[in-house]
Order: sequence, then C-alpha cells, then structure tokens
Amino acid sequence: MSAIDADDVTLTYADGTEAVRGVSLDIPEGEFFGFLGPNGAGKTTAIKTFTTLLCPTSGSVTVNGFDVVEESRAVRESIGYMAQETSIDPELTARENIRFACEAYGVPRGERAERIDELLDLVELAAAADKESGEFSGGMKKRLDAAMALVHRPPLVFLDEPTTGLDPKARNRLWEYFRRINEAGTTIFLTTQYLEEADQLCERIAVISDGEIVATGSPGELKRRVGGEILDIDLDGGAAARERAAEIAADSDLFGDGAGVETTAAGITVTSRRAREAGTDLLVALRDDGLTVTGFNIRAPTLDDVFLAITGDGADGGATDTDRDADGASGADGAGTAPAAADGGTGR
Repeated sequence: MSAIDADDVTLTYADGTEAVRGVSLDIPEGEFFGFLGPNGAGKTTAIKTFTTLLCPTSGSVTVNGFDVVEESRAVRESIGYMAQETSIDPELTARENIRFACEAYGVPRGERAERIDELLDLVELAAAADKESGEFSGGMKKRLDAAMALVHRPPLVFLDEPTTGLDPKARNRLWEYFRRINEAGTTIFLTTQYLEEADQLCERIAVISDGEIVATGSPGELKRRVGGEILDIDLDGGAAARERAAEIAADSDLFGDGAGVETTAAGITVTSRRAREAGTDLLVALRDDGLTVTGFNIRAPTLDDVFLAITGDGADGGATDTDRDADGASGADGAGTAPAAADGGTGR
C-alpha cells in the first residue's frame, strides 16, 4: 500500500490563486521522501492538504489508505506532523509535554510512562526530562517537538522544514534521529529549504514550482539532469569581465552543443559533459583575451545546481515557505481543517 497517493490535486484560494496545480505523487511505505521548491512554490500548501489542514479543491489524496476528505479523522490518527513552528508548551517540562501529547493522541494510560521514557531516550532529552522546555535551546525544542509527533507511533510522519533556524550541529543531530525512525520503518515526507538536507536524507525528491511538480527522482537522477560537470571560473574585472568571459565560453566550440554558461557573482560557470577535458582550453582563451582568472574548479553538480536548472531560482537558504494562510483556502468545505487528536482532544 502507498503511504501517500495523490492524484491531480489542485487547491485554489478564495482570491482565485492556484497554490497547488495538478500535483500527483505515489510514495510507498517506508520511503524517505523530499519535497523541494522555491519560497511560495506550494510546498506548505501541499503538505497541509495531505495532513487534512486544508481541503483540496479538486483531485484526490489517500494517506495510509484513508481519503483525506472522507476519512480525515482516520488520516490524523495515522500520521505525525511536525510543523515549521514548534508546538511545545514552554511552561511544561519535556516529560510533561510528551505526556500531554500522549493524552491528546489517545495513547493508553498504562503505556504512557514507558512511551515517554522511550521517546526521551530517542531524542536524547532524558537528562533534561524534568526541566521546563522554555529553557531549552532551539535544537532541543525541535527534538522535543519531534518526539511529541511520534507518541502514537504513526507509520507516516510529515516534517515541514523541521531544521529551519538551527545551527549545523543541532541540524545534524536531528538528521540522525530522522534516519533512525526511517530505518525502523516509518515513512517520512520532508519539506526543506536546505538542499543538502534532502541530498543526505531522501531516497527520492519532487521539485515543485508555481504549484506544479516539475521533476521527480533520486538525488543522483536529478543531478544527472543538469547535464555534466560544472566548471567554476573566478575573474577579476567586475561585471564587464564576467559578461565577456561568458561570451567567449558560449561562442567557442570547446564544449559542444547543450553546454550551459552562466555569470555568477565571482565569474562564470560552464555546465557540460566536456567541462573537464575542455576546461583548460577555455582558461587559455580567456587569458588570450586579456581576462584575469583568479580561480577555477571542476565539480559534480549539486542539488543547488538542479534547483537553478529546473526552477530558474536558487535555493533561498534562509526564509521559510509561507505560501498562504489556511483560512484563505477554498476547498470542498470552503475552509481548512485543523488536525484533531485520536481521542478528540487537541491536535498538533
């Protein structure tokens, strides 16, 4: 059974804006799946549709075999959801926050103590279990929030930009935690603004732009779409030198058809299957034209390059994908729906 099966999903807001247009995805159980796109591309709107926070205008979505419109409660009972902003209560301790989540999700009373200890160990917060969470660092708060999303042992967890704002050390600790729960069988659907994060964690990635999926594949497959290796050349002389260097690279027959030439803040980049063998000849041509090369490098493409090639926009690396507010959506019931817990308590 697919963990997520989305077919031609569209979500149109009340002002007529199509935030999601014809999105189709089939994500098998146990996969670590990434969802990437520029700010405002539709990532957060899509994940809110899959988690029943928004109702699709058209198309269909099943999550863990349940229809998100007709069986929304069953969907909520079968998923965990970690939003961009943490939902912990800063006046409660870590243990109390997880206990509250157990109550909200209907974890049987006799199982709660063991589940709480298990999750505190999993996210490495056992030593801080009885401290008020308001005193925690950003990374600790994120790990606690992740533990709260897992109290009912859901087979599928949605992570909406879970490491935004964290320092590299805290981010790496969360990465390891996500790997562990995925290796234990949990399906993970990740939206992220860090392309390195998707490259490190995800088996497959979908790229969304202007509400439409424009590419899907493994990180390696997407990198191969860039079309070869990348030659980075740094130059002296400002914008005029960069433009002249780009003209020389584009007009030469060194790289053959299909080569891509772009100016950068430091110089130019050339993307070509012949980047390695023809790179030296280009450096000679630039020198002969009087240009001063201050540095060069030949490298394999990264997901940043894929992002630029597919969407025409680089990775933002800072801002979050705000998309639109849930109360502006127009769906089958005319409004978004907040998740409820399994026993009818407060959702996350």
